[in-house]
Amino acid sequence: MTDSRDWFPSADEPNPMRAAQAGMKPTLPKRFYKEAGVQEREGLFFLVLDGRTAKTPNRQDLAVPSRGLAEALAAEWGAQGEEIDPSTMPLTRIVNSAIDGVAPRQAEVVDDLVRYAGSDLTYYRAGEPERLARAQDEAWNPVLDWARDTHGARFSLAEGVMHVTQPDEAVSAIRGVVEEYDSPFSLAALHVMTTLTGSVLIALAHASRVLDADQAWAAAHVDEHYQESLWGEDYEAMERRRRREADFRAASEVFRLSRQ
Repeated sequence: MTDSRDWFPSADEPNPMRAAQAGMKPTLPKRFYKEAGVQEREGLFFLVLDGRTAKTPNRQDLAVPSRGLAEALAAEWGAQGEEIDPSTMPLTRIVNSAIDGVAPRQAEVVDDLVRYAGSDLTYYRAGEPERLARAQDEAWNPVLDWARDTHGARFSLAEGVMHVTQPDEAVSAIRGVVEEYDSPFSLAALHVMTTLTGSVLIALAHASRVLDADQAWAAAHVDEHYQESLWGEDYEAMERRRRREADFRAASEVFRLSRQ
């Protein structure tokens, strides 16, 4: 069998982050194939296991638009040991969610991404202490400057956590940017990055190569880094962030490879 529905959680929902991070069965399935490879057919690149086309949890062909992404998927499958562990296959989980969950509901995913533009992380600033306020400015002002200068989106800032209503024109401008990414693979990756950072602007700035992956992830965690500088690192919090960062970097890779 080359059907992954029995161990990859269903991606039959428009939220790629939930699909990508869904829990796995405690008993992992045995590896049933010897080789993972790629076949090109009709302009798409299919993951094949022992020459047979692999399937998503919803029984669709596991096919992607670029050879680079297909080869990265094949590498994940090829690296499995005697058992198949979905937790070590973040690219496959995101691609599954793109095919099964995002493709039939792209408008819903776009709407969800645009909602983040109404309450983005980068709008809410600390008045004090000065060191935190300065760190937020240094990390987030370039993102807002990019949105303004490149897309004409001017957002209002607030001190503290009280909600501030953003101009409709600015939110509409971000919708226009998101709608340019009409591939379900790009949208799935953007949604994962947005959910993990709490900022569609950081995710879009990274997608536009204004920020690299290191800068984007750091920008999303200015407050946490400041607190750790005061009180030290919490092991469990660090482990959670490490896992989330791995998912962020996987989404970044899916986005990059799907557009080659």
